[in-house]
Amino acid sequence: MSTTERLMRIRGYAPLTPCWVELASADPARASFFYGELFGWDSAGDRFKLDGRAVAGLTRSRLDRPDGWLTHLSTTNLEDSLEQVAMAGGHCLSHPAEAHGGRRAVIADPSGAIIGLWQGYDFAGAQAGGEPGTMSWPELITDDPHGAARFYGSAFGWLLRHEFGNGEWLNQAHDAIAGLASGHRGAWWRVAFQVEDIEYAASQCERLGGAVISEPAEAGLTAFAELADPYGARFTVAAPVHHPVELTVSLGTLPAWE
Repeated sequence: MSTTERLMRIRGYAPLTPCWVELASADPARASFFYGELFGWDSAGDRFKLDGRAVAGLTRSRLDRPDGWLTHLSTTNLEDSLEQVAMAGGHCLSHPAEAHGGRRAVIADPSGAIIGLWQGYDFAGAQAGGEPGTMSWPELITDDPHGAARFYGSAFGWLLRHEFGNGEWLNQAHDAIAGLASGHRGAWWRVAFQVEDIEYAASQCERLGGAVISEPAEAGLTAFAELADPYGARFTVAAPVHHPVELTVSLGTLPAWE
């Protein structure tokens, strides 16, 4: 990837696709230090930035916004999206409110997994992607994948496709937008960030006072590990796996030219 491509800003998101992640922390200053050291982020008020581009949000936790990472989906009409959520069996946890650059609401699916909805005015969401230090695709952990498929299909028009033995959420344009994994501890949305080196990220997390919840492993063309910051907020780091490819060319026996 060239330097020009690497520094390219993302300026918009398709409706009902992940566009932003935000951390709520009881101690934003200490959280800023941890993630700054881990991902190379700079703290800029209520946002983390990478090379001057907003890549994640930061807020102080409160009763209606407990500690942890929250994924947001882009929407062009917050009220219409909330109506679809209600009709599909979900419920609104925080009603539409003005935020820095747009309006937001927080909803829960029937299993209790929480996700945000974001209607941007002059801020569409993360301004960079596809490079270390930026959000990767989120993953829904649930003990009721069939129920989840019904809800998100009805609320957002998402389709579930199985590929390489794993569930994979797709939007209506058949672009993968989030993962799905079975779990046995309820339901929640897990955020993910791209890194250069999984092993290094895991060891750096522990050095900074965090924890490794699941050791680095490979799944297909991706290596991943689940980590937790020093205050208990979980997240995943992921990196592409580069396997060497060997090409063997056999010319066989060529006919003699007369």
